[in-house]
Amino acid sequence: MGDILSNSKARRDYHILETFEAGLILHGTEVKSLRAGKGQITDAFCRIEKDQAWLYNAHIDEYSHGNIQNHLPKAPRKLLLHRREIEKLAGYGAVKGNAVVPLSFYWKNGRVKVLLAVGKGKAEYDKREDIKLREARREIDRALTSRSKTGRSEAGR
Repeated sequence: MGDILSNSKARRDYHILETFEAGLILHGTEVKSLRAGKGQITDAFCRIEKDQAWLYNAHIDEYSHGNIQNHLPKAPRKLLLHRREIEKLAGYGAVKGNAVVPLSFYWKNGRVKVLLAVGKGKAEYDKREDIKLREARREIDRALTSRSKTGRSEAGR
């Protein structure tokens, strides 16, 4: 299930509460452009309007070999979800501080799917805390790998 596009900012900026898999209505040139890996979803978000889910600000580049009927790069795209999932997303989206953002686009059985996440915005100190934890894990991993390379433990000296 290789990712076509991924949103690296989403996990950094939000605490992920729940994820949903959604289908996506695309034109032929959009699919061809995604096959080439041309696009970005870092600024994309989902909104529920009239009991339908829509993806906004997802940029899919115009297909290089397309003709006059090529797609618009930032056009809103309809998401395919079950009614209960749409109602659940609408409930999450109504809470202040929550956002529905795409984490990734990927292929599943020859179709493009979107992994949507309901996220609660992180404060700046939360982001700094995440960085400290990541650095601490790296230091521990470095210490363990260097220790295993020497072949001896420090306590055995």
